[in-house]
Amino acid sequence: MRAVGYKESLPVEDSNSLLDITVDDPLPGPDDLLIKVKAIAVNPVDTKIRMRTAPESGHKIIGWDAVGEVLSIGENVTHFTPGDRVWYAGDLTRPGCNAQRQVVDHRIVGKAPNNLDDNQAAALPLTSITAWELLFERLQIDKPSPHKKRTLLVIGGAGGVGSILIQLAAQLTDATIIATASRAESQQWVKALGAHHVINHHEDLAAQLEGIGTDPVTDVACLTHSEQYFAQCMNLMAPQGRFGLIDDPSESIDITLMKQKSISLHWEFMFTRSLFTTADMVKQQELLNHIAKLVEKGQIRSTLGKTFGELTANNLREAHKAIESQKTIGKITLTVAE
Repeated sequence: MRAVGYKESLPVEDSNSLLDITVDDPLPGPDDLLIKVKAIAVNPVDTKIRMRTAPESGHKIIGWDAVGEVLSIGENVTHFTPGDRVWYAGDLTRPGCNAQRQVVDHRIVGKAPNNLDDNQAAALPLTSITAWELLFERLQIDKPSPHKKRTLLVIGGAGGVGSILIQLAAQLTDATIIATASRAESQQWVKALGAHHVINHHEDLAAQLEGIGTDPVTDVACLTHSEQYFAQCMNLMAPQGRFGLIDDPSESIDITLMKQKSISLHWEFMFTRSLFTTADMVKQQELLNHIAKLVEKGQIRSTLGKTFGELTANNLREAHKAIESQKTIGKITLTVAE
């Protein structure tokens, strides 16, 4: 089968950073689905793995967001049959979706929504799981709290995770949503997704919040550059608030700033369940099926921002460049040819 991979970790400007390759079709295990990949999305984790993880031997195939068709199922698999259209975010420990075929554990695969095309659907799995787990499992935004009203600050609202997180919070909670965005087009994007207020993350956050006149921030979903915003957030957050993050801070953050207000810290890493084969691994299948229903009901829309054409090394390299620019709006996808 055709795929795109790499032999060594190189800057994306290097023509050898991603290569067109041919490899054997993967073989499914007893808990797996063999999937014909139809479209894939690109995420920051792709660029990080490309630069940080050299192949143990030969080529490494990455990619963690896809929609496709089930070709065959393992002996332990139920609820799936060949021909099913599915979506998923995959597993860091196995070859990724930048290929024509992929095997994935059925417990982290859901049925794709029937009202989205392949590119629209591929844009959602990884970010939907991340946003859902951050909002409802880590921040517990829908659960009783010490605050009469939840006010959610989303830092980096126009990116992939922010674009679905804002929709989920707007559709499924009564929280006041304040998103950060710096450009006119990204500000318009987050407003259309359901943000009640938009502020600029390049300016003083507390001063802008005071100008809006909202209740104190009870919850923060910091989706980028956490080290830059952590101290500001500790100052502006309400006591007994919750601070959630998904990125890799480039420098240490001082958690002692959380003490006086009893603010709690919550990491979200959507690969945890598959990485450690947790007992509740099937929760991600259930989550993806639930998101599909929300999409089919019209409550959630695709966060597709731009399609970069067919999956080739050149096109995928351009997608990685765009992700590394940190100026993308929504998600980037590519189609996978037969």
